[in-house]
Amino acid sequence: MAVTRCECIETNKYELEFTVDAEGFEAALQKAYNKEKKNIAIPGFRKGKVPRALAEKYFGENAFYETAVNILINERIFDAIDEAELKPIAQPEVEVTSISKEEGVVIKATCINYPEVTLGEYKGITAAKPDNTVTDEQLDSQLEMLRRKGMRLVSVERAAENDDNVNIDFEGFVDEVAFEGGKAEGFDLKLGSGQFIPGFEDQIVGHNVGDEFDVNVTFPEEYHVSDLAGKPAVFKVKLNEIRVEELPELDDELVKDYSDFNTVDEYKADCKERLEAQLEARINTEVENAIFRTLIDRTTVEIPDIMIEDRITRSINDFESRLMSQGMRVDTYLQYTGMSMEDFRESYRAKATDEVKLRLALEKIAEIENLEVSEEEIEKGLAELSKQYNMPVEKIKQLMPMGAYHDDLLVGKASELVKENAVITDAVDNDIVSEAVEAASAE
Repeated sequence: MAVTRCECIETNKYELEFTVDAEGFEAALQKAYNKEKKNIAIPGFRKGKVPRALAEKYFGENAFYETAVNILINERIFDAIDEAELKPIAQPEVEVTSISKEEGVVIKATCINYPEVTLGEYKGITAAKPDNTVTDEQLDSQLEMLRRKGMRLVSVERAAENDDNVNIDFEGFVDEVAFEGGKAEGFDLKLGSGQFIPGFEDQIVGHNVGDEFDVNVTFPEEYHVSDLAGKPAVFKVKLNEIRVEELPELDDELVKDYSDFNTVDEYKADCKERLEAQLEARINTEVENAIFRTLIDRTTVEIPDIMIEDRITRSINDFESRLMSQGMRVDTYLQYTGMSMEDFRESYRAKATDEVKLRLALEKIAEIENLEVSEEEIEKGLAELSKQYNMPVEKIKQLMPMGAYHDDLLVGKASELVKENAVITDAVDNDIVSEAVEAASAE
């Protein structure tokens, strides 16, 4: 075998041509005959006992060409790729450009090659880290959630106001005809919640218990029931009750009833400690994202579409796995959201592009820094996975491509190197702090 041509025909795409001489082709033909002879039948010979020369005379000289070429491709193509110093990211497209017993075989392979990566400065990246101190106001917001656990609704005798909780009977009509799903009795509604179509809740404000009145609205053009979309409607409404929220005082008894603590001070101290820990974790994530955002921006690479499409597919597969745990499939989700699969995939493209670019940058850093992963590190990682998934290490090795796992650990080392060499400065970012506290409060 000899590589006769390796040419870049466009970015990351190469045409590789290699030849197998007549002797090599003859050896492949003999292997092809040996593989297929058990199925060959010619009158006068038992099945599987037909000589090769006779089979080629009977079926044609090229009877074993296709099998022989497949054998050559399987045996020789990756040697040719190595000789050309290519690193394909997908199965090459293969084409036979010339074939004869006298001259041998010429094979052309089109490869999408691993992209070349040019790094900017990846040491000393700066990122600002906001202070993680929880303010009294933020702590009060968390304490308010405990009070809401003890909330009760109290009936009042006055006109309804926004934020009141009302109980109503209603029936809806379009063109003076009642429509399906437009009637209910004893329905609880919080005014201002936006639970009903625009204008409905506003027209209850100002009415008193016992009032019977009409609510005039127009269904939105994009309303999910097509027969009602864009149409004016009249709802006959009766206001049965108006209730307001009454919150208990924050005292030791409330703490005992709705937490694992005995006093307000104990509960406050725990809240503050938990909020600070969650806030620190959130801020650290934001800082890490900022570091990697800078690394991505400083990296130059033309990414083959196939790498991005593969990343999108894996992201959607992960999303579908999460959906299935909730009893839903992606196609059902798309029906609910009104998205096509094409639009859904496109919504992942920017994120997938960044993820691929970051991975390529970290792989390049690992190469430049001569990073290595020891057998001990691999075994330690597998032991942690074994504990996490409650599965024997040997089983994990069977299920997980170990080469890919090694590469993941290597990329992890490059990631730590970038973070360890980053320059973190103090900053105040109220948006990050507020979002983190809100996230902590919701848990």
